[in-house]
Amino acid sequence: MIDFLRGTVALRESEYAVLDVGGVGYRVFCPNPYALPQKDNEAVTLFTHYHVREDAHLLFGFLTREEQSLFRLLLEVTGIGPKVALGVLAGGGRPEAVVAAICQENLSFLTKLPGIGKKTAQRIILDLKDKLGGFAGAGLSGAEAVEALGGGLVRPVAVGEGGIAWAEAKEGLMSLGYTETEADRAWQKVKAKVKDGDSVDVVMKLALQALYTM
Repeated sequence: MIDFLRGTVALRESEYAVLDVGGVGYRVFCPNPYALPQKDNEAVTLFTHYHVREDAHLLFGFLTREEQSLFRLLLEVTGIGPKVALGVLAGGGRPEAVVAAICQENLSFLTKLPGIGKKTAQRIILDLKDKLGGFAGAGLSGAEAVEALGGGLVRPVAVGEGGIAWAEAKEGLMSLGYTETEADRAWQKVKAKVKDGDSVDVVMKLALQALYTM
């Protein structure tokens, strides 16, 4: 099994990055590919999970061991596959925020994560709550848990130009490390392409594509 890869990022797309390891390009699906550095000779280490199914062999990568461990725990929950588990990590902001939500049985937080409905959120809590005792974030105090959850999707979003979809997409971009100025510049480039009813995911993908070419 491949436990980790260390190399330079050759390509970033909305769902995956290509990591150049000694001249071999590994396609690695990541929670936030655009958060990975893509500079000459800047090496990055991704802790990986190798997933085999009948029609494909897939490699998933994470910047921390905590993300890798939480991803694997999520896969143990009935009905959750790699795509949904990856969405939970991407939408949750920080692993400790997701862990805190599970330990506190915070359905409001969990059901705002991509692909997670009320029944799935309840199943996550039932299956994982007792398995997170030694996980970073499981033993947070009340104040610490509130702070951790503040890094996820339960933050209030200010509505401005572009409506709720852009407001939430902008928050997502800033959580990836982009500045407010960069996000606003991306919006100016893509707002003509955004249609009424477009989801946050659609708007964010357009903005990330614009940022990549800026």
